[in-house]
Amino acid sequence: MNESTFSPGGGRPGAPARGQESSGSEGVGSVAVRTFAAHQNAAPTTTAQQSMDGRQVNAMAGNSAGDESAELADYSDPHRVPYGELPEGHFYDPDAEYEPDPEYAATLAPDAARQRRERIGPTGRPLPYFPIPGPVSEPGPAKIIAMCNQKGGVGKTTSAINLGAALAEYGRRVLLVDFDPQGALSVGLGVNPMELELTVYNLLMERGLAPDEVLLKTAVAGMDLLPSNIDLSAAEVQLVSEVARESTLQRALQPLLNDYDFIVIDCQPSLGLLTVNALTAAHKVIVPLECEFFALRGVALLTETIEKVQERLNPELELDGILATMYDSRTVHSREVLARVVEAFDDNVYHTVIGRTVRFPETTVAGEPITTYASNSVGAAAYRQLAREVLARCHAE
Repeated sequence: MNESTFSPGGGRPGAPARGQESSGSEGVGSVAVRTFAAHQNAAPTTTAQQSMDGRQVNAMAGNSAGDESAELADYSDPHRVPYGELPEGHFYDPDAEYEPDPEYAATLAPDAARQRRERIGPTGRPLPYFPIPGPVSEPGPAKIIAMCNQKGGVGKTTSAINLGAALAEYGRRVLLVDFDPQGALSVGLGVNPMELELTVYNLLMERGLAPDEVLLKTAVAGMDLLPSNIDLSAAEVQLVSEVARESTLQRALQPLLNDYDFIVIDCQPSLGLLTVNALTAAHKVIVPLECEFFALRGVALLTETIEKVQERLNPELELDGILATMYDSRTVHSREVLARVVEAFDDNVYHTVIGRTVRFPETTVAGEPITTYASNSVGAAAYRQLAREVLARCHAE
């Protein structure tokens, strides 16, 4: 899950992704989209969706009687199960939804039988049920999420791309903001940063420039991009003399809030002025954390920065969750780091854990998300589960 800048081999913006037609969800080779579409067309008594091989998927295990409680949850239902509660006999089994990749699955569960029997997630806590979200009638106002960690190489860019793509699969309008001068997020979506005439830098520094002039359509339906390149590094110096310099990005994104459901900002690996701008504009912060000791050390400094921004610039900002990435349960070190993070931050740690797999660096070279590059992989399933968990947290507020 390196945030590398390999030259992409495909995924040109505006071109349909592999297995995906430009007309929308029809013909999309994604399990999540087919499941979502099947749910919309199903009879009211449907209690589970079907996977490609005909097995029931995303059903609530332990309830095969077909009663109303076994139907897929709708967030508009006032009687829905609250987030975080684990109702008796109703559990989410991620292994029942997608065909597992045995090599990858081995990195997540040293004792898979115990995990299934006791419904214990990789974090050591009971795994709640995260329902497939229902459709939305119209987008906005957008929730702005900053993907932030001052340490590099922890999976910020990979998580921003794949979380955005998974949210778009579930019918949400998503804008990705590449706020790193390295332009890794743009590269990860098949854009060559060196060929861009307008980037987010121009949107910040040039008055009168409309966001639509900078926006790029991606190969993922419902997901757009504000790209970046090395020019953005100059903004950190030029903004020093500006009035209300910490709020520059917030002002630039203001006209876009009603056009999207989520805006995901990929921050640079530092706690400089650009990162402070992202935190000032955001409603929530997701902290991707590599399950490694040096990554753990920086979390305290990051949370201190978040608290300062809350006090002085953005009272609405809150830490939505810490996302464990590059997890390999076969190593004692990964398990110990994850256990310490859960012990320190408890409910602020996502139940979803992203494991190591060679698929992630492959997607960077391909210039597309894992949800389209390897749609049936467990890596794609993990980010779809993360998208459902993010939506569950938003609707639980």
